[in-house]
Amino acid sequence: MRSLFDQWKDLLLHTCFSLLWPGVLFAQQATLPAPPPTASIPVTETIHGITVRDPYQWLEDKDSPQTRAWIRAQQTYTKSLLGRRPELDDLRKEVRALTDIEQAQRVLYRNGKYFILKKIPGQEHAALYVRQGESGTEKLLIDPAKISGDSTATVELLNVSEDAQLVVYGIRRGGRDQLSIHFYDAAAGKELPDVLPEARYIYWSLPMTPDGRSVYYVKFEDQGPRLYEHHLGTEAHQDPLIFGQSIGPQMILAPSLSQDGSLLLIHVLHGASGATDIYFKDLRKGTGIAPLIKDVPATFTADAAEGKIFIQTNWNAPNGRMMETDVDHPDPAHWRTIVPETGSVIEMFRLSGHKLLLNYISNAHSELRLLDENGKGEGSIPLPGIGSVEHIDSEWNSPVVCFSYSSFETPTSFFSYSVSLKKTSTISAPPTPVGLKDVVVEQVWYPSKDGTRVPMFLAYKKGMVKDGNRAVLLYGYGGFNWAQLPTFSPETGVWLEMGGIYAVANIRGGNELGEAWHKAGELDKKQNSFDDFLAAGQWLIRQGYTNPHRLAIQGMSNGGLLVTACITQRPDLFAAAIARYPLIDMVRYERFSIARWWTTEYGSDSDPRYFRILYAYSPYHHVRQGTSYPAVLLISGDGDTRVDPSHARKMTAMLQNATSSGRPVLLLYDSTSGHSGTLSTDAEVEQTSDELAFLFWQLNFLH
Repeated sequence: MRSLFDQWKDLLLHTCFSLLWPGVLFAQQATLPAPPPTASIPVTETIHGITVRDPYQWLEDKDSPQTRAWIRAQQTYTKSLLGRRPELDDLRKEVRALTDIEQAQRVLYRNGKYFILKKIPGQEHAALYVRQGESGTEKLLIDPAKISGDSTATVELLNVSEDAQLVVYGIRRGGRDQLSIHFYDAAAGKELPDVLPEARYIYWSLPMTPDGRSVYYVKFEDQGPRLYEHHLGTEAHQDPLIFGQSIGPQMILAPSLSQDGSLLLIHVLHGASGATDIYFKDLRKGTGIAPLIKDVPATFTADAAEGKIFIQTNWNAPNGRMMETDVDHPDPAHWRTIVPETGSVIEMFRLSGHKLLLNYISNAHSELRLLDENGKGEGSIPLPGIGSVEHIDSEWNSPVVCFSYSSFETPTSFFSYSVSLKKTSTISAPPTPVGLKDVVVEQVWYPSKDGTRVPMFLAYKKGMVKDGNRAVLLYGYGGFNWAQLPTFSPETGVWLEMGGIYAVANIRGGNELGEAWHKAGELDKKQNSFDDFLAAGQWLIRQGYTNPHRLAIQGMSNGGLLVTACITQRPDLFAAAIARYPLIDMVRYERFSIARWWTTEYGSDSDPRYFRILYAYSPYHHVRQGTSYPAVLLISGDGDTRVDPSHARKMTAMLQNATSSGRPVLLLYDSTSGHSGTLSTDAEVEQTSDELAFLFWQLNFLH
């Protein structure tokens, strides 16, 4: 690490530069070449009586020759500026050291075997292995390197049969959400001819019958999501339609199946963050599909075992509670609460070894608690520290639970837990990087604009001095009921190793403090999310951590909306901003891809009331000519089939044309990457190094 510092010290007089840096930076920025020109072709539309102008709407057509030429010009421009940064080569080495490590993505336990999807050093992508027991020998089953020669194909572990003989996996190409579904005979070591062609599936919920002969899957079609059953040995076009004929495209379906195969549960989500209906079908009795819960403005998640249905819900319990009923008495009038609401938030539950395993969010970090089937507490599963559990895989009759853990300083690790022995074993755990062993993590609370107290994590190296001039990277999301807990990334790791402060603001819109926290940051209250994030930056300055010249913000997807809204509302507060795969044009957002799922979170422009709310904060429509904007790096790619990349393209053009600061507005656009985080090792190293080089450049980050 010191070699990089020494090189910079040879180039610059560190102390003098720190004192004089705003003037030096101005001189440096003034020499920047102008960005590629973008044609402004005015398009004007009157919506609910308001005139809306859109000069770069032509960039929405990603396949037009004009747009492709514009993308190539932007790629060349970005490379010409970031590619010549003197620290880039050293950054690549540091990033690779934290990227090219063992990284497991999912672990399933079946019949004494562990199926492990992981990337090992030297691999570009995760491959699928099977291990006999906790520490037995491993065998490679599925290698993505043999699927595609250009490092764009990745593998998803979807399910494994109870006898560990049949593996169901997906192949994703170029970061797209869409994938194809394949079947592998682990006993014979060969692919089966069954293939579900590439489409948008609910890939996190693919239940399999106990005999391993059928799977249930959801496929999103033009008319809406549809639930099918695939019988092995038959053609996909023959799969019978089980449910969904009356479900429109704004809905989401997710199935689950009791381990004994007797009860099929079908979750109907009203958008990505709306209410949930649940239907069920008793497969042994052959009865029809009936509602379990319907038309209640709350979320529900259910699983079943031995005739009982266990239900997680925020119905009259914003922090969540567990309820139970039985198949013969499914009406909500017969439901009983077995785990009441507490001050902690129930994030998810699993059935594990005839127990209930609850993943709680407590003070914005994960806690795992075991309870019996009647809700009586049986202790906790110890975690290594203050961090996040994102993945839990278990079954009612299985003696083993597999779960992940990560924190700001700990790369993602996977463990197994014996429910009967109460013993935790390591399945995949890369060592904590040496440079992160002295990282300190603290949680603070700060006041937002309306006085609401908001929690925030701060991570930094031991001995950090608050001198008002530290380089701070502030991250946020604030939407879709999704909590931002401490997790690891190579970018964060390098930032901390080099002495930066990393902050995560748990702003309203997320689930860190329950459904009430989410509701306080959605729809007509979305501005609360932006206010909370702006207040985080202001607090960091007031408390002597940093100043506006050394403060950067970052967010992805809905977090990209957050970041771009904040720079249009307070361009003076930040030196730099990074928006990954961002949502930005809130007037036209629901016209693209799956954005119709998000109207429960944002509202629809077809409604005059919500149109005015959306237009009031839409970042694309609030860029003002001649404003001194921070340096901005927008990241997207053709493979993003979730948030349309036209958002990033249009905002790049708008900001480049408007800003007067002399700071760069850059588009980092990978034509083969997308939203699903499936970059190869080499591609991840390049993108992360580019992001860090951008931050170091704009924040004058020398220590």
